[in-house]
Amino acid sequence: MIRIEWLDDADQALGLPAYQTKGAAGADLCANFAPAERGAGLTLAPGARALVPTGMRWEIPDGYEVQIRPRSGLALKQGLTLLNTPGTIDSDYRGPVGVILVNLSDTPRLIAHGDRIAQAVVAPVVQARFALAAGLTATERGQGGFGSTGVGQ
Repeated sequence: MIRIEWLDDADQALGLPAYQTKGAAGADLCANFAPAERGAGLTLAPGARALVPTGMRWEIPDGYEVQIRPRSGLALKQGLTLLNTPGTIDSDYRGPVGVILVNLSDTPRLIAHGDRIAQAVVAPVVQARFALAAGLTATERGQGGFGSTGVGQ
């Protein structure tokens, strides 16, 4: 259960994040602008980025995160995607949830109040322990980096 609190100036009529189909992994998030910005929305110039508000704060249970991911239709059809992808909302964060949109197209793009702009995927988190080691075990790949497995050589 993700507990949600509306910000004071949020448009609650937009509703909470919602899964659009029975098998959807991500719940859609909407742009939820302050009252003075709702009519005009936000126009993103080519190459521009902006933090788009959702009008919410979340309480995520310990042991979970929420990943904010692009919507494939916006990316393909409009060239809008997320810079920080997937973005992570940690379980101890209680501030406003926003989405960092970027316009990778060659034309300005309007983000209107209520537009579905991203999707939220809830995922379990495992925190590792880190320990200093004098050496690491050998593997077939070893120190091979980008392209070392045959792709891109």
